[in-house]
Amino acid sequence: MLRYLPNSLTVLRLLLTLPLGALILREQYGAALLVGLLAGLSDALDGFLARRLNAFSRFGALLDPVADKLMIAVCVLCCAQMGLVPWYLAGIVVGRDIVIVSGALSYRALYGPIQFAATNLSKGNMIVQVGFLQVVLSSRVFEGVPPQALQVGAVLVVLCAVASGLDYVMRWAARAREAHQGKAGTSR
Repeated sequence: MLRYLPNSLTVLRLLLTLPLGALILREQYGAALLVGLLAGLSDALDGFLARRLNAFSRFGALLDPVADKLMIAVCVLCCAQMGLVPWYLAGIVVGRDIVIVSGALSYRALYGPIQFAATNLSKGNMIVQVGFLQVVLSSRVFEGVPPQALQVGAVLVVLCAVASGLDYVMRWAARAREAHQGKAGTSR
């Protein structure tokens, strides 16, 4: 029974996405901050438990990044809608993920199954995005959050998203070249 706990936590995080977005749009930032913290805790806990319980599954490996990206996309788009973050920042965050998913789907269509693992740069990007969004929501709940923290956070989000996105594009392009050369070599 414990074997299913990591995936259950991932599903919970996925289900928290809609309430988080609704709370932001209703300007209930304190509750949104709590839901965001709960989602972040579930994200850390599901990975820890999967390793601790040796409860890895293909379903969990696929669902975890989907839950992460959906949570970030909904949160950043809702924050942009409410004027808490600039639209260009939301576009860069969401655009990066669209490029990565499109690249992965294209690779699969052209070359077959893909082996996907988050890079350290991608993991760092996720940490920066989550931290920034927590600071954004915290600035609406608590007095004293310096505006410079939001400005520096926004710059870090953009830099990390662009760097991580380019890293994936270069990695997938190299894999595609290798796969194409492998196909060309076997067809001779």
